[in-house]
Amino acid sequence: MFQRSPDFTLRQLSYLIAAAEAGSVSRAASQLHLSPAAITEALNELERILGTTLTIRRKAQGLTLTPSGTRFVQAARELLAESQALAASTSAPEGAHAGPIVVACYPTLAPLVLPVLLDDFCRAHPLVELRTLDLSHDELEGRIESGEVDVAFVYDTLVPGAPNRHRLLRLPAHVLLPEAHPLAASDAIHLRHLAEENLILFDVPPSSAHTLSLFAEQGLTPRIGSRTGSFEAVRTLVGRGLGYGILVQRVANRQSYEGRPLVIREITPAVPPVGIDVIWSADRAVPDRVTALIEFTATAEWSRGAEERGESPATAPRERSSHALRRTHQP
Repeated sequence: MFQRSPDFTLRQLSYLIAAAEAGSVSRAASQLHLSPAAITEALNELERILGTTLTIRRKAQGLTLTPSGTRFVQAARELLAESQALAASTSAPEGAHAGPIVVACYPTLAPLVLPVLLDDFCRAHPLVELRTLDLSHDELEGRIESGEVDVAFVYDTLVPGAPNRHRLLRLPAHVLLPEAHPLAASDAIHLRHLAEENLILFDVPPSSAHTLSLFAEQGLTPRIGSRTGSFEAVRTLVGRGLGYGILVQRVANRQSYEGRPLVIREITPAVPPVGIDVIWSADRAVPDRVTALIEFTATAEWSRGAEERGESPATAPRERSSHALRRTHQP
């Protein structure tokens, strides 16, 4: 039976999505190297075709989506992704995965996760196009539900929404010290021995809250010497002897950005490890290429590397993950 194609174009959908993500027509036009008039014309024509208002545009306040626009943009993202996958699949061998996957990553996890995905996963699936975003937990909120992000790699605390999840690793927080620090000779350090010194706080949620909670559980209040949203800045300031850091992610390079030596020491009494999860939507069907990426994470090299460093790869949660994967494919 013949199915009439819609009157709108994929180009109009892409302009709408760009404007919604940029928050204004002018910013979207700049990103797409187009004139604002071209974006405006496309949005007006799309609204005329659909017979509904998708956006509210005010010169001084930018662009916001109406409730209809929010629903339409979510569906448009999925349609564009699948149209790109369809185009890629025309040259793909039988059974090969092709098309885009948008991957979000908590900033400190990006050096751990992205090289493995962009090298190992993309080598196994060369027709898959990975698009990566560095997002904090707060910045991630709503993006999986809207379809803007397919999968995200995050710490297990304060994950927004109720996505499906798969545990990759469990990592305990540690103390980062300059090599010349008097406590650097200790194998493990009690937080009370640090509370009066300057803490260089990695001030990005949920890392900052997690660090402060470790002190609170011991009835302590740390003296915060500096706050920074840069993981490498924490390491650099510690390397200069300006304080100590409390971090979760462990870096193989034991020198700061400036080449100053650093030491990692465990916290005593032992603190609960933080989980590192891959998460994806519980409400939308997962394309096969995204399923392939999620399944890849269970055997990726970071698990083996964690075991070699004495850290704990996750095991039991994989059973829940497999069940979640099956559930997303049910009609």
